[in-house]
Amino acid sequence: MNRADLLKSASLACGAIVLTEGAAATPTDAATPNAVRAAAANPTDAALDALLAADWTDFHRRHPIAASLAGDRAGDDRWDDQSQGALADEAAHQRDVLARMERIGRDRLSEPARLNYDLYAGQLRDALRGDELNTQLFAIDQRSGVQTYAQYADQLRFANTGDYENWQRRLDAYPRAVADTIALLREAVARHMLWPRVSMQRVPPQLDRLVTDPERSPFYEPLTRIPATVPAADAARLRERARDAIANRVNPALRELRAFVANVYLPAAPQEVGLAHVPGGDALYAYFARTFTTTDMTPSAIHELGLREVARVRTAMEKLAPQTGYRGSLTDVIAQMRADPANYYASAHDLLNAYRAIAKRIDPELVKAFKTLPRLPYGVVPIPGALAPDTTTAYYWPGALDGSRAGSYYVNLYKPEQRPVYEMMVLSLHESVPGHHLQIALAQELHGLPDFRRATLAYTAFVEGWGLYAESLGDDLGLYDDPKSRFGALTYEMWRAVRLVVDTGMHAQGWSRQRAIDYFLANAAKTPFDVTNEVDRYITNPGQALAYKIGQLKIRELRDRAQARLGARFDLRDFHEIVLEQGALPLDVLERRVDAWLAR
Repeated sequence: MNRADLLKSASLACGAIVLTEGAAATPTDAATPNAVRAAAANPTDAALDALLAADWTDFHRRHPIAASLAGDRAGDDRWDDQSQGALADEAAHQRDVLARMERIGRDRLSEPARLNYDLYAGQLRDALRGDELNTQLFAIDQRSGVQTYAQYADQLRFANTGDYENWQRRLDAYPRAVADTIALLREAVARHMLWPRVSMQRVPPQLDRLVTDPERSPFYEPLTRIPATVPAADAARLRERARDAIANRVNPALRELRAFVANVYLPAAPQEVGLAHVPGGDALYAYFARTFTTTDMTPSAIHELGLREVARVRTAMEKLAPQTGYRGSLTDVIAQMRADPANYYASAHDLLNAYRAIAKRIDPELVKAFKTLPRLPYGVVPIPGALAPDTTTAYYWPGALDGSRAGSYYVNLYKPEQRPVYEMMVLSLHESVPGHHLQIALAQELHGLPDFRRATLAYTAFVEGWGLYAESLGDDLGLYDDPKSRFGALTYEMWRAVRLVVDTGMHAQGWSRQRAIDYFLANAAKTPFDVTNEVDRYITNPGQALAYKIGQLKIRELRDRAQARLGARFDLRDFHEIVLEQGALPLDVLERRVDAWLAR
């Protein structure tokens, strides 16, 4: 993975995209006061702060998509340069930054600066290792890649003529972005570093949905909402130019990509799933597992942990099942819950309104468990229709680091008859508050830290571990008020336990896709449609799904340790403060922080 890939959610979130490439609009905004303080106390700290700020500026220059999402508009007219030459140049730059950091001297830094040093150097080394393993050749899949670029329009500012002209320049440059992707995919075919056919065959229909009449294209969507601040003559000109760009540049590029995927990539793609069928697959999977979990756990150890967690959660589900109103074995209850029309909304409109009502219900309860809440708001919005059939139930996009854009909790409204009501509370706790939005927005508002710390979601085990832990806070906040919603919470915990088994099963133990689907359906009350999308996600995002359970178990272990040590003095709000007040961290660093707090 290149650096931008390492900084992607996540994530996001319950199965999907958490775009986390963002950084501050102007890195010196937060770094300068910090650097001044450091200079007075330790000139070496000041030197490191200056290097980190300068390199974050360079990262924005190289990744204008990330910069735009963060609120830095200097590159709003460009896509990232994903040519092989640009990627090689960035790797050389990362090696140079590491050498400059070593010359600064870690041993001369203060303790806080030493942590910044270790985290930044670790991210750079991980990115370079990903480059050595050629992870950049996995340039596209059914959920990410150049074909998803239209979705960025939802996160960008369109307030004046200049904003629309920048989008026009991006439309004009889109064929180059597609050409760079095709070049990477051609190299992937030559090296046999390919995602399996069963997952990638979703891409041509996805591209077919994108190639449409210009005014129906998702790339045209910003032109349908031109504000009154844009003069009418400019608006007419911008719409005409956009229609021309989509018809004569964007659509032909998408057709070219479709032809390549259908005629070159898919015939070369393996039938079997799993990185074991990719050259160097064992090293690739070990790398993904380590970077996503921030641990040295082996795939076999993770698989065994998953089996134990599945058994534990299944026992809890069996105990709760009779209270749901359905009869029979756990398998029978799950089947009845899936089949009962009462557990679904009939329309996408009703489903969206129900999600929004749940978010409003959660918000006032947060003060019971948190001392500090973020200032940045969030909204509940639909996943774009072109992406919805191939992605998961929901995901979260962070707001801009400069506060110019709120966070977004995206919900999937495709086939509402397959979106169970009993999963909606637990899903919302994970993706919005007290899950992703609360944790990420708080990190973004930590103005005493370097910008890479405020912006990073590179530590998926922390970010997604917190999201999964946040689901359990529904009990602390009194939000699971009926057996079905509690069963839904257990279903989601089971979902993450199953991930440990099927992800390692497919990528390290030779499991087939069907075996993974069957195992999933046998143990979780999710619908077959969701399960299939989930398994296909694990196939093309190896190791990411491991982070949720491993992170959650560590946070839960630390909470239990604190309760045992402090007894009656334990305050849940104090515990959450110490976990969240330094942003996302590797799990071992988090554990040391909590232990130091307990020692005090």
